[in-house]
Amino acid sequence: MTVPRQPSSPDQPGAPEPSEREGGKARKTEDRSHMLRRRWLTAIIIVLLIGVPAGYLVISANQSRNSGRDKEDKYSATGLTEGWPSKVQRRLYDVPVQPYSEEVAYYETNNWRTSRLYVQFLTSNAGLKKFLKQIGTTESALKADDITISKRDQKVVGWEFTGPGPWYGLTHEHKDPAPTLDVVVDRSNAQHPMIYVVSTTTP
Repeated sequence: MTVPRQPSSPDQPGAPEPSEREGGKARKTEDRSHMLRRRWLTAIIIVLLIGVPAGYLVISANQSRNSGRDKEDKYSATGLTEGWPSKVQRRLYDVPVQPYSEEVAYYETNNWRTSRLYVQFLTSNAGLKKFLKQIGTTESALKADDITISKRDQKVVGWEFTGPGPWYGLTHEHKDPAPTLDVVVDRSNAQHPMIYVVSTTTP
């Protein structure tokens, strides 16, 4: 009985390379320059996909940080704190900062005789009307070119009412211990008045 001859194992020395028809895989040696080009292309794609967006994020973060620092420097130089007074402060000093206001900043001083809250905010014409209504007065009480906030109080927070304006002001008094409000309004922007308030309470 004759045993059929088995084909040589491809792992055996001297075994012929299998053809593609026999299930083998054609092997091609990659040219060195082609390999280097391929690697460079891969590296460039990775840099573009990862590096460029990361660069934009860094630039954006730096711009935002610098903007925040500019505002901090601007307000710290005047004593003002950027942001809204607390709800308790707004209630005690009767300063209803209007929703959606911008450029909001405040400063509070206290001593044994008087306490003051300095507040500024940019609002709309509707916001101005609502603010005045909430403190118990109306737009008709505003007087042209009447700077009701004293030079002393202006100096405390670095306010200067010297621009072209027009400027309007009023003083709204209450019986102690309710606060007295000195209000100055800058109407240089016809649609968005800037409101400055000094609320003074006497214990």
